Amino acid sequence: MRAVIQRVTSARVRVADSVVGEIGAGLLVLLGVARNDTEADATYIAGKIRDMRVFEGDGKPMDRSVVDAGGSVLVVSQFTLYGDTRGQRRPSFVAAAPPDAARDLYVGAGFRVGVMCEGFARPNRLASSGP
Repeated sequence: MRAVIQRVTSARVRVADSVVGEIGAGLLVLLGVARNDTEADATYIAGKIRDMRVFEGDGKPMDRSVVDAGGSVLVVSQFTLYGDTRGQRRPSFVAAAPPDAARDLYVGAGFRVGVMCEGFARPNRLASSGP
């Protein structure tokens, strides 16, 4: 699994004209699932996202997790994180898991899956607040 994690004050994801996910302060996670990822990998990355200390607390710049800070997490399925352009000009996505397999790993790790639109869901509003 590959995750790009961004601390945000707010984030929204649209598919066509519909908002399919929106949060206030918390983490926006672009999450790619590989063909060979397992439920153990998904549980591991979910724990890392949950416990990563990137929020200010007690005067320290990075002392609290998203749970400690009372934030939310918006996870966007992003197979493009497994794009391979070595030796070619067109990316290959053969290393990315098929949508159904990725969905099973998301659910198994405790991520809530509302709409999983591989390739079409893009954050269209993001208010970054740090790393």
